[in-house]
This record gives sequence, structure tokens and C-alpha cells, in this order.
Amino acid sequence: MLFSSLYGYFKQTVMQLRGNRGMMNDNLDELSFDELVRRVRACTICADVLPQGPRPVVQLSEASRILVVGQAPGRRVHETGLPFNDPSGDRLRQWMGVSRDTFYDEQKMAILPMGFCYPGTGKSGDLPPRPECADAWREALLKRLPNIGLTLVIGQYAHAWHLPGGARSVTENVRNWEHYWPVVVPMPHPSPRNNMWLRRNPWFEEDVVPALRNRISELLSEDDES
Repeated sequence: MLFSSLYGYFKQTVMQLRGNRGMMNDNLDELSFDELVRRVRACTICADVLPQGPRPVVQLSEASRILVVGQAPGRRVHETGLPFNDPSGDRLRQWMGVSRDTFYDEQKMAILPMGFCYPGTGKSGDLPPRPECADAWREALLKRLPNIGLTLVIGQYAHAWHLPGGARSVTENVRNWEHYWPVVVPMPHPSPRNNMWLRRNPWFEEDVVPALRNRISELLSEDDES
């Protein structure tokens, strides 16, 4: 029930915002790539509701081959400015079969969470990503990533945006991963808080992770050969 309400709130709020875009979005397509990224990293649209202030954390290049879509930075990522610089990132890199150097090479990996700033902590963990962020920047940024061959869609809020018409639960979406293959892979969040889910769904690490690693290796090998 909680998942459905959070998922529905995020999706409905973003859709409402899309229908009421402000002037700040009107000319994004006219900006150079570097200027667009500079504006994203200087964004303060949620400053009044972020408990530790804005610090957008993104990684991307027009050459990026793989897109990693998470939820929002946690406290440690907010402090360091490095995406997935935490235990969740360690597990994600293990699933992907890549080193830290490869993961943080923007020529290879773009990292665009659904919310670019740390949203704060609630009773049961980090708060949801702010929906204003996706509305303001997401479509303009995705248009500037023409070389993406694989998108990792991680967690319920990323599923809500990137899997239109998908199932309403993370488990169902991930079970249907072959429906989106080989350009998109729905994934659970790699957080230690998800250890119980992984124990209950061993098929993810048995079936999905090996295929994911092979696909990533193929894409990175193509880059090395070019």
C-alpha cells in the first residue's frame, strides 16, 4: 500500500508539473551541452525545502554509453558530491561488474538520479526525490545523451518515470526485465535496506545480473574498439 501511494504521488506530481512548466524551461534546447549542465549543477529550485540545501549531483557526457538512473543522493553522496559513493554504490558496481574508475568515467557512464539533491531523511529512511527536479531538467538532459545503449532503471521512482505502462511494483517490473531488454533494465535498489528483497528473490542475482554484466561488457568493448 505504501509503495502504491508513493509511486502514485511521484508520478502524478511530475505529470502535473509537466503541464505547468515555467519560463525557465522554454529555451533549454537552445543551450550548449556545457551550459545546460552548468545550470543543472547551479540549480536552486528546491532550496527552500531541502534540509541541507541544494547540491545537485550528476555525471554525464555526450559520449556516455550507459545511463544509471537512481532515486536521489543520500547524505554521504551529498557530502562528497560523488554519486553512489556509498554501500549502495559498492553493490551496484558489483552487479554491473565494473571498477570505480570505469563507473566514474563520464565518457562511459552517465548518472542521472530522479532527484539531483539530497531530499533529507524521514522515519523510514531517505525522503522521496523532489519531483520538481525531473520536471525541470530531465527531458532536456536525456535529449543530449545520443549514445546511450543501456539504461539501468533503479527503484520505484525511476520505474515510475522510465517505464510508462509498467507494473506498479518493483518486483513485477524487475521480473519482466526481458520485456525491456536489451536497452533498459529495471532493477531493485542496491541499498543494504533491500537485503530482505534480495534473499526473497534470488533469481535477480542468478539470472538478471549475469546478463547485465555481459551487456555492459559488450558496450564498453565497443567503445574500446572504436
